[in-house]
Amino acid sequence: MMLRIKLLPILFFLSISLYAQETKPPYWNDIQAFKKLDSTAFPGTGKILFVGSSSFTYWKDVQDYFPQHPIINRGFGGSSLPDVIRYEQDIMFPYHPKQIVIYCGENDVAGDSTVTGQRVYERFVQLYQDIRKNLGNVPLIYISMKPSPSRWHMRNRTMEGNELIRKFLKKKKRKAVFISVWNAMLGEDGTPREELFVKDRLHMNATGYAIWQKLIGPYLLK
Repeated sequence: MMLRIKLLPILFFLSISLYAQETKPPYWNDIQAFKKLDSTAFPGTGKILFVGSSSFTYWKDVQDYFPQHPIINRGFGGSSLPDVIRYEQDIMFPYHPKQIVIYCGENDVAGDSTVTGQRVYERFVQLYQDIRKNLGNVPLIYISMKPSPSRWHMRNRTMEGNELIRKFLKKKKRKAVFISVWNAMLGEDGTPREELFVKDRLHMNATGYAIWQKLIGPYLLK
């Protein structure tokens, strides 16, 4: 009986620990990896920050595409806009970037059939306002959601979100830019160019990133 009593606190502690692990928010481990990296080799401030979902996560050689621009890449997992907002204190604000480039929103549409283009827009506005509150008028680029072949059936919601965000940023003039990659990634038949994507028909290959390089490059600050 005494042994059982002694074991109860241990079992209680273990159950609490397991529960805490199970209830960690999405991409917790990705963010902790960034924080660990920063603790040993902080990338510095005043650079160009790329943040968003897996199109940036897989762009591991993004610095090679823009050699004249010091870049910090904090794309993570298959993140949506709420995920970026959740971790903004960890992966955005500490770097005090001179410019922010965002690619996010596509997973919002793909992850929930009830998420409309209007909802993606509203989430982006929240992120935009958070950036302005914490980083002032830092120049910002939003890259439009791309036309992924595997998500072509979702194009109406994606296009709606793109258009709403474009109109919103147009009013911000020089401090915010909307870059559309949509038409450049479509073929003559008006459908996504399959040759720009890897086998999953979602993530891009080097040819796809080369298109982005050409479109983004002119807007990056020296």
